[in-house]
Amino acid sequence: MRIALGQLVTGPEPEKNLSLIEDGTTRAAEAGADLVVFPEASMACFGTPLAEVAQPLDGPWANAVRDIAAAAGIVVVAGMFTPATDGRVTNTLLATGPGVEASYEKIHLYDAFGYAESNTVAAGSRIVTIDVKGVRLGLATCYDVRFPELFRAHADAGAVATLLAASWGAGPGKLDQWELLVRARALDATVWVIAVDQADPAGEGAVVQGTAPTGIGHSRVVGPDGSVRHRLDAQPGILVADVDVDEVAAVREKTSVLANRRLGVQR
Repeated sequence: MRIALGQLVTGPEPEKNLSLIEDGTTRAAEAGADLVVFPEASMACFGTPLAEVAQPLDGPWANAVRDIAAAAGIVVVAGMFTPATDGRVTNTLLATGPGVEASYEKIHLYDAFGYAESNTVAAGSRIVTIDVKGVRLGLATCYDVRFPELFRAHADAGAVATLLAASWGAGPGKLDQWELLVRARALDATVWVIAVDQADPAGEGAVVQGTAPTGIGHSRVVGPDGSVRHRLDAQPGILVADVDVDEVAAVREKTSVLANRRLGVQR
């Protein structure tokens, strides 16, 4: 399977960000990708009043992404915000394109490092996988990467890869944590991890204020053995990678961490 990673910097205006998604999707399709993954908060960057920009899954922004995917003939995964019932929003991944229509609401909210995502975002509770050309893929968002059980749940559901869309918070040690965590989750579940972050907005001349997680770049394609196969730096870019889905079975035969679990053991 050929997968494209669209590392970009989004601003506060959803309509302008659609042009970035359209450009990245076109480039991914021209490179022969079956699927392109864009970061968390592709609709609007964190630091934006999210309730003001949130739209339902059948709203104009999501429908525009559907039109982009249909025109390119590939599956698009992109982060957006949808209204929640309590005045907050849900941090949602939209997956749409040929044979695919799904959404995932971020389960683990980023209440850490001086930021409280739960003040404005309601948590999801549903594990979601999608099938692209007969290949099962799990969906995850940013802070989810600190929770290995989600990635193992993807593997238990038959996924050979997790698509991780992020807008990673900057700060001391955060790049090291990002790379450590995406590699660890690949090993935990013996899946490919396709980790797509927002590019570093400071590198594009943006003034970053406060503690909102606006991305550091360094998107990664990690194999099921935990090795980094492809990477980007901090700047915006499109990375196209061929993922050998058969490698997952080979790694699981050698490293049987899923089969060796003792699920009945409790504290």
